[in-house]
Amino acid sequence: MNRYPLWKYITVLFALLIGFIYTLPNFFGEVPAVQVSSKRATLKLDDNSLTRIKEILTTAGIENDGAFLDATGAKVRLFNDDAQKQARNLLDAALNPDKNDPDYVVATNRLSAAPAWLASIHARPMYLGLDLRGGVHFLLQVDMAGAELKRLDSLAADLRLLLRDKRLRHAGIDREGKGISIKFRDDGNIKAAETRVSVQTLIGREIPELRLVESGDANTPALTATLRPEALLKLGEDALKQNISTLHNRINELGVAEPVITQQGADRIVVQLPGVEDPAQAKDLLGRTATLEIRMVDETPGALESALSGSVPFGDELLFERDRDNNQRPILLKKQVVLTGERLTNAQPGFDENQQPAVHLSFDPVGSNIFREISRNNIGKRMAILLIEKNKAEVVTAPVIRSEIGGGRVQISGSMSSIEANNIALLLRSGSLAAPMEIIEERSVGPSLGADNIKKGFHSTIWGFVVIVAFMCVYYRMFGFISGLALSANLLFLIALLSMLQATLTLPGIAAIALTLGMAIDANVLINERVREELRAGMPPQTAIVTGYERAFGTILDSNITTLIAGLALLIFGSGPVRGFAVVHCLGILTSIFSAVVVSRALVNLIYGGHKKLTRISIGQIWKPAESTAK
Repeated sequence: MNRYPLWKYITVLFALLIGFIYTLPNFFGEVPAVQVSSKRATLKLDDNSLTRIKEILTTAGIENDGAFLDATGAKVRLFNDDAQKQARNLLDAALNPDKNDPDYVVATNRLSAAPAWLASIHARPMYLGLDLRGGVHFLLQVDMAGAELKRLDSLAADLRLLLRDKRLRHAGIDREGKGISIKFRDDGNIKAAETRVSVQTLIGREIPELRLVESGDANTPALTATLRPEALLKLGEDALKQNISTLHNRINELGVAEPVITQQGADRIVVQLPGVEDPAQAKDLLGRTATLEIRMVDETPGALESALSGSVPFGDELLFERDRDNNQRPILLKKQVVLTGERLTNAQPGFDENQQPAVHLSFDPVGSNIFREISRNNIGKRMAILLIEKNKAEVVTAPVIRSEIGGGRVQISGSMSSIEANNIALLLRSGSLAAPMEIIEERSVGPSLGADNIKKGFHSTIWGFVVIVAFMCVYYRMFGFISGLALSANLLFLIALLSMLQATLTLPGIAAIALTLGMAIDANVLINERVREELRAGMPPQTAIVTGYERAFGTILDSNITTLIAGLALLIFGSGPVRGFAVVHCLGILTSIFSAVVVSRALVNLIYGGHKKLTRISIGQIWKPAESTAK
């Protein structure tokens, strides 16, 4: 008897069921939709916003197939392209009464038409890459050397202020190359050597990210400060993270449904914008700069009322801040900037002493001194944090200063949720680019070309699959048919895995699927030929099946491991389309081993395993050597 235990059959059936469910969303296609997202970082879409959007569409008589909130904003499914266009224009007019200063970005989109129950178990279709959907692609090179020099310039200024506050004499502090030179000289009874020791101790305590080495000569002793390797590594990591966060915030303005912004290597960022056909607009957006400012709130009695009546006091500016209900409240700020975002080193969400959500800010030494002075002189007053972009100021938060704040660490707390604290921290970190970037690669694909690529790629895969299965059925009969079913299971598993991982399918990915099918059937050919060899040697059919699968497994494993190593090399060292090919290729190798060895064996056992006296199996012509007739 050649049969699997029950648990193996259940495992195979469960795998096939999961594969079918997670492959299913890819066959429903897409429906037109409208996406509404916030153009302002402090303006968040919530359930009230979603209700308002529904009411606007219902009042206008535009039917929809459901609306929901996600990480990018609110999305509304519609029934046809005409309704999509009408809904887009209507929502844009209703939500943005001031066209010169819009609050929301209303963009057309395409959403999966899969049923809601599939979405509830996170069964979603694969994303389509630029070569299949159309759009623009940028590869950005982050200037890490520029970020390092910028940080050294900032630290040089900090050192000058620090030594001046501690009354330590020096003969000049200048950045030289990738280091900071601190020179000393004898001054009366104060020896340069003594000053140098004091400076080393002070810098080691106040600015531990610097490493000091002695330089100069006997006449002009000096210290050279360079960034420690761990500080340099953290500077690069933080610069990439901040730039990626900033790009996410900026690209939201384009209304791109599924932007791909990922790190590539140690100093590059890939930006893919599906559906965007204007590279000039995208490049302008990517290169935009933003600044962070801290100002004091003018709380003079009657000043706000006077500003609201049209008479803004001299030196003040009337702005608006949003409360937790997204309502605008007027706030009168002084134009004098007391601190800029250049002095902010970090912003992280957390909790205050009462376990309420808060935002923790960290400033560099110069910013710490300035902030300590501000907080000491303005206890009980409000301080506003603003984001300035495209010459427009936006109030992020305006907390009350409760006490003098020293040490460079500031806590912002109040009536905010954990999500709001996280958003504010992200905004403060990503208000501007941490390091300059340069576009080193740019390409664009039109939507018609993408649709043609999908059609041709789909047809090539299907025809390749049909020809392979037809050949196997003719050559190996029933075993060939079983190999075709195993190949179908392999394709099912591969598409399901790509969908579960929310991978982006590209044209090279389709090529990898077609290649995987051709390579996967090779394992079945090895198994079938091994079974034929055992039958040719005179073994009973049941024994031939068992021995054939066991002896073929080692060869299958060896060949697939070597191919997998090549795929991993492409994945690690490749970029762009090469990585897309490698991802599908590596996943296809894993699914092909499972389907060829486990799934096909389960089918063979179901068909032939129950026969106690099996005399023959359908595996095509068994070629036996002819008996010699020579006498």
